[in-house]
Amino acid sequence: MKFTTLATLGFIAPAMAFAPTSSFGASSAMKMSTETSEEKAFAKLPASVKPGVVTGPALLDLLNNAKDNGYAIPGVNIVGTNSINSCMEAAKIYGGPIMVTFSKGGGQFIAGKAVDNDKDQASIAGTIAGAKHVREVAALYGVPVILHTDHCQKAWLPWIDGLLAASEEYFKEHGEPLFSSHMLDLSEEPLEENIGICKTYMEKFAKVNILLEFELGVTGGEEDGVDNTDVDSSRLYTQPEEVWYSYQQLNEVPNAMFTCAASFGNVHGVYAPGNVDLQPVILHNSQKYIAEKLGDGNDKPMKFVFHGGSGSSVDDIRYAIEAGVVKMNIDTDTQWAFWDGVRAYEAEHHDYLQGQIGNPEGADKPNKKYYDPRMSLRAGEEAMAARLCKAAEDLNCVNVLN
Repeated sequence: MKFTTLATLGFIAPAMAFAPTSSFGASSAMKMSTETSEEKAFAKLPASVKPGVVTGPALLDLLNNAKDNGYAIPGVNIVGTNSINSCMEAAKIYGGPIMVTFSKGGGQFIAGKAVDNDKDQASIAGTIAGAKHVREVAALYGVPVILHTDHCQKAWLPWIDGLLAASEEYFKEHGEPLFSSHMLDLSEEPLEENIGICKTYMEKFAKVNILLEFELGVTGGEEDGVDNTDVDSSRLYTQPEEVWYSYQQLNEVPNAMFTCAASFGNVHGVYAPGNVDLQPVILHNSQKYIAEKLGDGNDKPMKFVFHGGSGSSVDDIRYAIEAGVVKMNIDTDTQWAFWDGVRAYEAEHHDYLQGQIGNPEGADKPNKKYYDPRMSLRAGEEAMAARLCKAAEDLNCVNVLN
């Protein structure tokens, strides 16, 4: 479930939590922000953050800026270049960063549904192809873009393995990974196994500056092949002790960067008001618990991400941001917005879309300029971008660049 009025990403799509910058090795240049030594591209952001895809220390700087300044980044699930471009167009309009989020099914769709996917080859190839599209055009929009992947269950880890291999090759050539971050959703496994697998992947990710997003508890509802509709309601609420255990384990990895999707009643999909019991106070309690354990004066040691926000009030969303939420996933509502834009286009031009020739202007008048797929698809793009601008407003993410 995503933004209640948003028409995925989903990215989003989790309550995010980075390890503090001290988790970087003492001798590593990544420990230091480059803000003091680089010319700033954005007046309100650290100098390390530039237009285009943001990874590694610059991503850490960006998310720290979001936490410190009380905004969260929209993490939007996409299914092709139309929805990808809508994300970046919206970010350019509202003046903030955006997270473009690929699901396993979305990657397969980009590759083409006719392609065999028995070994995840279509999901891997399509996700990489989409990421390369973003890499080519993101800077043209003049905004920071995070390249992210969404829920990956234990059985889907070969998908992430393929994407990691692509990032490792990209890192050799460019000094940064192809993707900014990946989410592992092993919340169906026992806590120790969940975090144990995450720690193994964190060790691999850290070598190429990829951020790990992990999930604790379960996000209810159904999204893109992940169905938790009938899950026990007690599993929708994460305990502070679980967050602390995860923080300790992952922070043992040198150069680790991680965020946490802690469940606090979140449910994927759209539900009538009152049908979802969000408890963002869980995030506040978790921050307090970890802060007391660390005793270093940092009152928000974790950065959380927010999954399943549809049906949530703006008050609940902003209370969660106050607890250190730096990204909110959006899918359900952006899907609707895109469709609604296409639907409205058809309704407006209906009489010009009933044949190649013939319309109210004359029986011999051509209709090509109306049924050109770019026309209806552009209407969908514009509607999705408009909805994302509203989402950014709810997330306090408007005009945060300059």
